[in-house]
Amino acid sequence: MIRNILLALACCLPFVAADVRGAAPSQPVCGPAAAGVRIVQTVLGGVPVLIRVPPRVSMPPIVFWHGFGPPDSEAALISLLPLDDLPAVKVYAGLPLFGRRAPEDPGELARRQSEDLVTGVFGPVVMGAVRELPVMVDALRRAGCMEAGEGIGLFGFSAGGAAVLLALAEREVPVAAAVVLNASTGLPASVAAYERATGRTYAWTPETRALAERADAIARAAGIAAGSPGPALLVIHGGRDAMVGAGDARALHDVLAPYYAGERACRLALDIVDGMAHAPTGDDDADRVRMRAGDWFRRFLSRSGTDTGC
Repeated sequence: MIRNILLALACCLPFVAADVRGAAPSQPVCGPAAAGVRIVQTVLGGVPVLIRVPPRVSMPPIVFWHGFGPPDSEAALISLLPLDDLPAVKVYAGLPLFGRRAPEDPGELARRQSEDLVTGVFGPVVMGAVRELPVMVDALRRAGCMEAGEGIGLFGFSAGGAAVLLALAEREVPVAAAVVLNASTGLPASVAAYERATGRTYAWTPETRALAERADAIARAAGIAAGSPGPALLVIHGGRDAMVGAGDARALHDVLAPYYAGERACRLALDIVDGMAHAPTGDDDADRVRMRAGDWFRRFLSRSGTDTGC
């Protein structure tokens, strides 16, 4: 299915294969397309990505992370959220153990989950993606896709949203604006969702509890909001999300709100979408997410380092 989506994209848009693991190529991967939109399939610091390049680039790049379920690949996410009205290079990154890095055994992820959800799946996939982000950003900089010191945009769906929140808390990469969609608020929330879905109780260990403390967005709210002015964060959540309840999104917003008080208040927003389930599969849901995410990045992601959002 992923291959079919890629072929469909290739039929409609210029498609270029490249590899920017080492030095920047002679022709910049992120150079504006002469006409229309150009898609580049490449590898950034060992991470498989699809890069969507608009005809005009005047904003810092935006990195997108998919989830464990649909959209569960960089190809599926680029189809859902092309955001071609934004003059930014969009980088759709594959999560570890997914897509081109999926195990040969199709049952491997299920086995890992049954043995230990935290050390077998959440740690290597979600926390692994966050560890890869600085290397990806460095590769983007070497490839001429961004300027030194500028903050990027981040978007994450579901588990990818958990990665976005952890990346904000870890602060290893400057982030100007971020959007999370139906995101787990971290490892404790992911374990709770797993227990609801399977009816099984997860057996915590000292190691996994330590990881949970690190990957808990609510507990790390101060770190997420830190900075001057700090990252602009939009939390979008489906009102009918049965996998990650909207209550988690509300709790995250409530704990972050005091850090965004006063002049920074407009840099934090919560959008509960009535009727939307975990996967935004309908046209109305997809259009709502595209509109809200596009508007957010347009307001708060600027190459000059200033924004017009507030």
